[in-house]
Amino acid sequence: MGKNSKYYGENGIHRVPLWRIGGFALNNTATNLYLFMMNYVAYYLTGFVGVAVVTASSFAMMMRIWDGVTDPFIGYVVDKTNGKFGKNRPFMIIGNVILAVMSFILFHVTHLLPENVAVRYAFFIICAAIYYIGYTFQCVVTKSAQTCLTNDPKQRPLFSVFDAVYNTILFTVMAIFGANLGAKYGTYEDLGVFHELWLLVVITSAIFTLIAVISIAPKDRAEFFGTGEVVRVRLRDYWDTIKNNRAIQMLIVSASTDKLATSAKTSTVTVVLFAVLAGNIKLQGSLTGLVSIPTVFLCIFAISTLATKLGMRKAMLIGSIGGIVANALLALLWMFGDPTTMSNAEGGLNWGFFTIAYVLLSVAFGGFQGISGNIVIPMTADCADYEVYRTKRYVPGMMGTLFSFVDKVISSFAPMIAGLMFAAIGFKDKMPDVGTPYSDELKYVAIFLSYGIVIIGLICNLVALKFYPLTKEKMAEIQAEIARIKAENTAK
Repeated sequence: MGKNSKYYGENGIHRVPLWRIGGFALNNTATNLYLFMMNYVAYYLTGFVGVAVVTASSFAMMMRIWDGVTDPFIGYVVDKTNGKFGKNRPFMIIGNVILAVMSFILFHVTHLLPENVAVRYAFFIICAAIYYIGYTFQCVVTKSAQTCLTNDPKQRPLFSVFDAVYNTILFTVMAIFGANLGAKYGTYEDLGVFHELWLLVVITSAIFTLIAVISIAPKDRAEFFGTGEVVRVRLRDYWDTIKNNRAIQMLIVSASTDKLATSAKTSTVTVVLFAVLAGNIKLQGSLTGLVSIPTVFLCIFAISTLATKLGMRKAMLIGSIGGIVANALLALLWMFGDPTTMSNAEGGLNWGFFTIAYVLLSVAFGGFQGISGNIVIPMTADCADYEVYRTKRYVPGMMGTLFSFVDKVISSFAPMIAGLMFAAIGFKDKMPDVGTPYSDELKYVAIFLSYGIVIIGLICNLVALKFYPLTKEKMAEIQAEIARIKAENTAK
């Protein structure tokens, strides 16, 4: 066991210092920064490339499918890799470098090409295809490294605590930053918007990636990989896993429908809610900031108590039911309430019924979503351990990318769903923006994309979890069996 032997306990359980779990969780935050930046890509495509709204929305779908298609191949390479710098760290660094370089080209070079829509769009697509390969490089590690980070059932869910906190803070800060950019430039179709976004994202993501690399370093070693024995992995093994690993099947159904639902709430939908329906885009930043702090504490409490005591399956079940109730109430609030009352005469925040109800319900939903959404990543590690238990194959890259492939292909339709719904009510050439006038059609579309489709995704969770086999008790059995196999291999 070497210098890491102090992290081993009974039944082959290996642990890690808590700060390393928190540090490694920043790898997911690093890629989520780029995900946030790409939420604004439709504005760049319509404003500087010259494509129509539906085409811009289709681009996001096409690229996400491409991102998913590359996943299994990159996962296969990860499973084959075990060099001087480990299995995971090289992909984190290479991926982040590709993201930084290609995102610069996307938003700083495309508009300098000749004013020909076909030429600019083709260039953008090619660069974006390379960009998403880098995105996959770094993303696959978030899931694959979970298995070697820790297999302690009380420690593994703690990744979700850190991830939930980081993502809440990230999307709060970025929402405020994005709202301020909209107010500063008066539109999102301005080159200054994309330069400021790029600069912030690249620098912050690089710092987070460095911390994550340092954090995973001592556990990115063969002694923490599966049974401790090298097992040959073939591409045809992917089919066997898809066909027979019920745990990953159900997790894919649950997570992909959730991602489809939450991804449909694009930056444009948020602009409609606050700039058009509420009449004040600055409310987005103010309210997001107010909601974030209690949401963080609720996530920490919920995951650290529910997931560690009841198991991750039950924790996701509770999170899904709570999310359905909170979203239904939020939809009713926006449908029948008056969001314009959130602003006072000076344009500041007004604490009336609508504002108080919105904040309380948003905090509740954020807490429940923090459970059901963030618990997915450590649940993927459970599915990988189940595959070791089932077949003795340690294939965390395959497991993570199989999950990501289906997840991304399904959720890729989210921007197109939003684009088609906006186009259906008259926004065919230009997305709704800060200065767009109110209409009932915009109201109904925004409410459905914000809350209605999320409820549908959470209902799918309940169905999938009914057939998900990895209970707390089953995972204890699995870890004991893996420890027995590892002991046999060590004794050989």
